[in-house]
Amino acid sequence: MAEETNNVVEGGAEEQQPAQQQRGERAGGRGPGRGRRRPAADAEAGFEGQGGEELTEKVVFINRSAKVVKGGRRFNFSALVVVGDKKGRVGIGLGKAGEVADAIRKGGESARNAMVPVSLKNATIPHEVFSHYCGAKVLLRPASPGTGIIAGKTVRAVLESAGVKDILSKSLGSKNAANVVKATLNALLSLRQREDIYKSRGLEIKKVDAPKAPEATPANA
Repeated sequence: MAEETNNVVEGGAEEQQPAQQQRGERAGGRGPGRGRRRPAADAEAGFEGQGGEELTEKVVFINRSAKVVKGGRRFNFSALVVVGDKKGRVGIGLGKAGEVADAIRKGGESARNAMVPVSLKNATIPHEVFSHYCGAKVLLRPASPGTGIIAGKTVRAVLESAGVKDILSKSLGSKNAANVVKATLNALLSLRQREDIYKSRGLEIKKVDAPKAPEATPANA
């Protein structure tokens, strides 16, 4: 009887040990998905602004930070949001909160309050521009109709929100989402229309007549 009792106790301990290990892994947060930062899903929301205009809201990046306290770890989230009307106005905002939904909401409100106009030429940009913010560098070039947006997801979010449809871009240097977004916004803000440049210099734009097609010469000549 004593041997049977020992076998039962040993068997129960062996069965309980994996369960305790699983509970310990869940409580400690260890496992394959332990990363601090994670890129946000391609989430796009549409809503109306104060003037009745339709605005699009895109979550570019979500960061999670942890603070170790007496009872465990306390998490905080920050969301980088881009808002635009796809008609030449765009803004970026950063929201921080204890929940992801609250962080996105705060970031959207901040982005809507910080919207600024940018100069566009039809569906592309008027000229080539290079901009940098901290370690991030962004190069933008105009493209012919039908090219589309040739850009990464971070630069693409800003360009689509501003209303650009045909453009070539290259992100150089740092890949930090916040710096890349700010470098892209600075590049768009530095764009200037040809009319504005001539007006600031007190010049008038000369109209050039379209070239005429050559006349066909007679065969007998």
